[in-house]
Amino acid sequence: MSVFLEVEHVTTYRYSKPVEFSPHRVMFRPRAAHDIRVLSATLAVSPHSTQFWMQDVFSNSVAIVEPRVPAETLEFHARFVIEHFGVKNLELPVAPEAENYPFQYTDEDRLDLAPFLPPQYPDDQPVLRDWVAQFLPRRGTTHTRDILANINTAIRSDFQYQSRDAMGTQRPSETLNRHSGTCRDFALLMMETVRGLGLAARFVSGYLYDQALDTPAPPAVRNTGLQQGARQVESRDEPLVAGAGATHAWLHVFLPGAGWVPYDPTNSLVGGTDLIRVAFTRKPEQAAPVCGSWLGDAQDFMSMDVRVSVRRIEQQAQPASVGERP
Repeated sequence: MSVFLEVEHVTTYRYSKPVEFSPHRVMFRPRAAHDIRVLSATLAVSPHSTQFWMQDVFSNSVAIVEPRVPAETLEFHARFVIEHFGVKNLELPVAPEAENYPFQYTDEDRLDLAPFLPPQYPDDQPVLRDWVAQFLPRRGTTHTRDILANINTAIRSDFQYQSRDAMGTQRPSETLNRHSGTCRDFALLMMETVRGLGLAARFVSGYLYDQALDTPAPPAVRNTGLQQGARQVESRDEPLVAGAGATHAWLHVFLPGAGWVPYDPTNSLVGGTDLIRVAFTRKPEQAAPVCGSWLGDAQDFMSMDVRVSVRRIEQQAQPASVGERP
């Protein structure tokens, strides 16, 4: 049974005086496929700006926004309505040759999966191998899905979720050492762990629907800041409560026969209708919701506020603006 969800995402940057802006890359729009249909999509920008849409190297929808006048405030206000059909990922049949671990991808699959196989942090692999050893059989084989499920569950149960205002993502070894992190940290940890096992994995950014936050009023605004001197404008991807109420991050693992299967180690989810993907990339840095720069003194920057609301709505009679069915 499909569900209808409305996503509202507002990112606001404030400055002490009018500053000039470079073109910004914005990735807010949900990525449609057989399980998600985008019924309407709007992106309003203040101050006056021009915008056009393109597909990046991963075929994610990216809006290129060019503010035309200096301003004290730069605001991106996106609203989407989607129909989420969901997929029972645990019921997808894995190819017989991949049911048990270890297995090898075919030569053809390895060619296509090449960008998503090498670890991003090869120096962290020894400590990751030590950690993941507890989920591997001492002899013989075990079900591939059982290993992935155990990793997904262990991160949810053994690690503490903590929001963080600092930019960027922790190294996997740092997350292991701290036993805490954000959704981005947990997604990267599992992604690097399964890549070390020889499985293809990719980073996914998007939104998370939580019935507990399903209210007309959006969640509280999160105040954040920029690195001094860097002048890079980039939206945080940190949730308020286990990924809901803000942008969220998880990963896909490629299993022959089942394809790209979503795993959310922050909440121990395997797909479903609560995960709303926006983009998938080779590494977290490529999935920034907003990326751009501004021209001015470092002290001109005051704050960045992010507000995300995801709520369930009644079935739409007709698409409000942009309709598509893959």
